[in-house]
Amino acid sequence: MTKHSMTIEPRRLSSEFQVRFLDKADIPDILALCRKNSLYYHYCPPAATEQSILQDMEALPPGRSREDKYYIGYFEKGHLMAVMDLITHYPEEGTAYIGFFMTEAARQHQGVGSGIIEELCEALREMGYKSIRLAWVQGNPQAAGFWRRNGFAETGAVHNMGAYTVVEARREL
Repeated sequence: MTKHSMTIEPRRLSSEFQVRFLDKADIPDILALCRKNSLYYHYCPPAATEQSILQDMEALPPGRSREDKYYIGYFEKGHLMAVMDLITHYPEEGTAYIGFFMTEAARQHQGVGSGIIEELCEALREMGYKSIRLAWVQGNPQAAGFWRRNGFAETGAVHNMGAYTVVEARREL
């Protein structure tokens, strides 16, 4: 399996939504989506700003390059429904890492987010990925419940991030 054979084409990640890379022009829409998800920021402060979104768009974990980062949006009729920050080959080859995932508040509890994650898992599996990793903020029942329902299990690792602690989780593909 070569890294080149595992390049992700965003448009192939969903049969329901149009998926594309997000850029600076999308920041107002991303911010509007984030601002309606106050529970997330209650557990994971501070609240989103234009600057923090720009920083998230550009942030890379150690040893990763721009080619490994997919900051993507899921759109329905031109309206942003979900945002995902996906890093490929992290923390090891054959693993993808979801650094951030949020659906529009009005579409939560309707299966939209779970459908997006299921299609992502299937697409990554077809491309040869073996697992997906992520972390949720400890104590956030909405996040823990969502990721557990979607097949993610805690690895046992927790990390103090200063203002909050995160719980690592993994799903085998």
